[in-house]
Amino acid sequence: MVKFVRWLLFPFSILYAAIVLLRNWAYDNQLYNSTSFHFPVIIIGNLSVGGTGKSPMTEYVLRLIKPHLNIAVLSRGYGRRTKGFRYVNIDDSAELTGDEPLQIKRKFPDATVIVCENRVRGIEQVQGQVDAVLLDDAYQHRKLRPSFSILLLDYESLQHPILPLPTGNFREMLPACKRADTIVITKCPDTVPAQMKFSIESRFRKYTSVPLFYTKIGYQKLQMKNGLLLDDTQLGDTVALVVTGIAKPQPLVSYLKPKFKEIIHLSFRDHHQFSPDDLDKISQTFQHIDSLQKVMITTEKDLQRLPSSFVDQHPLYFLPIDQVFLFGDAHMFDAIVKRAFSS
Repeated sequence: MVKFVRWLLFPFSILYAAIVLLRNWAYDNQLYNSTSFHFPVIIIGNLSVGGTGKSPMTEYVLRLIKPHLNIAVLSRGYGRRTKGFRYVNIDDSAELTGDEPLQIKRKFPDATVIVCENRVRGIEQVQGQVDAVLLDDAYQHRKLRPSFSILLLDYESLQHPILPLPTGNFREMLPACKRADTIVITKCPDTVPAQMKFSIESRFRKYTSVPLFYTKIGYQKLQMKNGLLLDDTQLGDTVALVVTGIAKPQPLVSYLKPKFKEIIHLSFRDHHQFSPDDLDKISQTFQHIDSLQKVMITTEKDLQRLPSSFVDQHPLYFLPIDQVFLFGDAHMFDAIVKRAFSS
């Protein structure tokens, strides 16, 4: 039914795509002004709405560059209930900062993490205090002219027709990849068939010749907030209640399913702010699981939005993820990014 309704909105998709095309043309021809800076400003973005792995890539780049430069991470802070410029502190709540910036700050407590919906103003606030700025989800923020752009597209989205909003999930179409300095195909299977790799690269080579990389999700150990790891020797006898509020939870569920006796999945929308009723529903669902061995699992991003009181009352584990480059290309990607931050 949802797909049918979205196809009914196809005329609006054509209008939306035309408006985006016109807007980009205006920026490309300097009818609208873009602001640039005299120090490295690197952006990570995508063409679609959510689910491409921007947070793991942001953490990957931060982990790579932070030992060498004083780098600030700037985010819009999607889902926060505050406005304007704000430094993120580890004891903040997701309502103040957004879940992704808070996750990054808690993983990198000595890093400068800031939120500001006006990216140019946010950079101006820290200019002179840091050596470089890394932005997530800023590919469509044309008021800013970055020094380097990393464009992410998830593998699954390239297996289907690429359609603009609201019929499809794309904010921009593939020709927009010409603004990128490197492209990463994320969430790939363990093995990308040679024919599929050729097909993907052929599509992009119509518009750009920049380096193209492939990554998969690297799942780490299930752990509690206090760092306690889940004993994985008895997972086959354990029932797991999986709670997600992310754009594309299916890869996570598919990864966990063969490891546990049973998976029960409660799915909420991306960046969902859990209400008392939501928390009660989760607790009741967990209590009614008829098994002596049961655990609750969520994502690292969702953990930022769950109240500490709720987390402390349940055997709640989260699953950290990272980016794993395929075809042995990590060193090449690292060299390109390091060069971008040194310019």
